[in-house]
Amino acid sequence: MDEEQKQLSDPPRFRYKLIKIMTLTLLFLVIFFSLGAFGLEATSGSKFCSSCHEMKPEYYTWKASTHSEVDCVNCHIEPGVKQIAKDKAEGMIKDLRNEKVTTAAIIRMTKEIPNSACEKCHNITTRDVTASGDIIIPHDKHLEKNIKCIQCHSSVAHGKIADRNMTFKTDYGKWDSKVGTAAMADLKFTSPTMETCMDCHIARKITTECSACHSTGMVPKSHKKIDFKTKSHGIQAKSALKNCNSCHKYMSTATLEGYDEVTVIDKYLNQDSGKTAKNEHMYAKENTFCQACHKTRPVSHTKTFFSSHGTQASKNEEKCFTCHDQNKTNTASDNTVNCSTCHQMKHRTKWQEGHPIPVENVKRPEVRCYTCHVKQTCTSCHKN
Repeated sequence: MDEEQKQLSDPPRFRYKLIKIMTLTLLFLVIFFSLGAFGLEATSGSKFCSSCHEMKPEYYTWKASTHSEVDCVNCHIEPGVKQIAKDKAEGMIKDLRNEKVTTAAIIRMTKEIPNSACEKCHNITTRDVTASGDIIIPHDKHLEKNIKCIQCHSSVAHGKIADRNMTFKTDYGKWDSKVGTAAMADLKFTSPTMETCMDCHIARKITTECSACHSTGMVPKSHKKIDFKTKSHGIQAKSALKNCNSCHKYMSTATLEGYDEVTVIDKYLNQDSGKTAKNEHMYAKENTFCQACHKTRPVSHTKTFFSSHGTQASKNEEKCFTCHDQNKTNTASDNTVNCSTCHQMKHRTKWQEGHPIPVENVKRPEVRCYTCHVKQTCTSCHKN
């Protein structure tokens, strides 16, 4: 009887095996998911990105940016478990391959950051941003026209270092926090520029009038001085023509070339080109916005000005060349009154020395001159 009871109370042998298998399975699952969670967290941090040699420029510029508190994966990996798993798998495969790169080419992003990544933090539909001064940028209107965030804000985290040729593979070892901070210090590389807005507006045939975006006109302090138009604007243009052109090039109906900032490489390649550098005088003739005033006869050009203009021109010849040209018959501003109109090249040489009769002291045509010369031709310039 005792033996029979003992046999009934003992569990079958397979039950022990089942419990053991389930326990081990559960243990392995816990370990697997724990390691997975730990791995996901570890590889999602920005420091993990910096562990890759080629990511040093991106890491140190991000660290110095306004987005330094936002991890790389928040922008560079699209939301969703499937997408995260895909990106992690691709990253692991690349890491395992440990491919050696022998070129010095610049690395770039393989795909653009979608709006959905920005919308994790920013509500674009209600975002009106004052970028500078009085300009308000309505993000909802840009969104309606399918303008991507990346089209304006591509440089916010990395300062266009690829476009600036700063990410050559041969230079990775030079990057550190100091270099990253220096690369992000200039706002023209981290913020949307006026050129970005204007280029898009021109391409889409949207108005480029100042009043379309600037409610107060955004007039610089120097422009508010009383004598700015009559005296000082030309002097300022001589020393800072690049600043003038940054706004006024969009006000010209004619295309302006040769006034934008030239890169160091272009300067080096074109240093022996023989081209004359364009100055503020040429700018005044080519920009139709300037012509609106420069075509108007100055107050100083009175009826008696003709007889005294030579004396005034000798004091400041460059000032005359803002409107007139020396040897051309016309100019970009269509001003046909130039030096060569009256002072022909044959008059600009020492013509008196070879003249048949002595005329050293003759300042204007006399009656005897018309013995050989046509009076109408001479008097067209030499007026009483």
